[in-house]
Amino acid sequence: MEQLPLLSLIVWLPVVGMVFIILTPKGQVQTIRFWAHLFSGASFVLSLYLWFGFGYAMQGVMQFEETYDWVPLLGIRYHLGVDGLSMPLVVLTALLTFASVVYSPTAIHHREKEYYALFLLLETGMIGVFVALDFVLFYVFWEVSLVPMYFLIGIWGGPKREYAAIKFFLYTLLGSVAMLLSILVCYFNSSPRTFDMIELIQQQPLARAPLIVQALVWLGFYLAFAIKVPVFPFHTWLPDAHVEAPTAGSVILAGILLKMGTYGLVRVSLPLLPETSDVFWGMMAVLALINIIYGSLVAMAQDDLKKLVAYSSIGHMGFVMLGIAAAANYIVDGETLRNAKVVALNGATWTMVAHGLMTGAMFLLVGVIYERAHHRDIDRFGGLWAQMPVYGSIFSFFAMAELGLPGLAGFWGEFFAVLGSF
Repeated sequence: MEQLPLLSLIVWLPVVGMVFIILTPKGQVQTIRFWAHLFSGASFVLSLYLWFGFGYAMQGVMQFEETYDWVPLLGIRYHLGVDGLSMPLVVLTALLTFASVVYSPTAIHHREKEYYALFLLLETGMIGVFVALDFVLFYVFWEVSLVPMYFLIGIWGGPKREYAAIKFFLYTLLGSVAMLLSILVCYFNSSPRTFDMIELIQQQPLARAPLIVQALVWLGFYLAFAIKVPVFPFHTWLPDAHVEAPTAGSVILAGILLKMGTYGLVRVSLPLLPETSDVFWGMMAVLALINIIYGSLVAMAQDDLKKLVAYSSIGHMGFVMLGIAAAANYIVDGETLRNAKVVALNGATWTMVAHGLMTGAMFLLVGVIYERAHHRDIDRFGGLWAQMPVYGSIFSFFAMAELGLPGLAGFWGEFFAVLGSF
């Protein structure tokens, strides 16, 4: 069982399901749904094996690694692996994708074949980002996740879906181009030349490069990741995309796609360019504070339930960015400060997972009420708990988790991120 290519199975099973869906005639909706449920469910079950088979005592070691030569001439390898940072995000992605597929038949009633095929392709792209340890592979998966989400918003979204989809696409594409340039600079400065993340982190290829080059490379990575998070002032695509996306699309956007940005900062920017991260940590911290305060204040002013959850996500991701900014402070004296960095980064990574669960649940709950009332205006819902006590109780529970009630998941990550930052 140890030789089983578990990560490859988790990544590529949704693509196999997509092929089955494409080969199924359009009229056979039940069969199409069956394939989508089967293959997204299979990835989720395998991710649980990943969770329970993970060696929690093996800190700082990549597990379930798979390495194959892909393009040896250019030093490109098919290199997969997970550690304590990426493994929970793989499980979260598989869980939310399966939950979204299960929910989708209540909301999607046209072009279901294309919808489910794109959804499974999106799952492969997202999981691939979290397990890829080669920059070319990482970039391919990063771009693969962009295209299906563009179509999910543009075809099955709300009245302004074209505008929201194009805005999302252009923002993310701009960041992707900047990241590609940064990857190429790292490649051409490495010796021997490689795209392997682990080798590049060990080599520190830009340590002897001019400071301006290091800064530009760091900013290239930061732009790509900050747009995905999104960090102020790159946040304006998020409310439009959330409001116009179908419910399942909003779940994936908030639950997973935002985490790809913060994951990239922790996986790539901090270890690959530690001294440059130290230069910019103050800027990151200030922008994180703006995210927290601005996102939360704007959320309070919303009367559209989906917009409220979308802007609250900007505030929550600000706490993640605050923890990452504290960890980016590379040059610290004393064991106390080093421990504080660990506390802040642990808080940030915990919040990434907790926010995915909480916000994914909130968007599913918003979808449930929207399918029945056909609107999301909070002012018109008055007295909803009296009419739907079970729904009201569940909604209140997740709302409490979102606002950070001590004892629930939303509190611990943000508390430790703030504690470590202080």
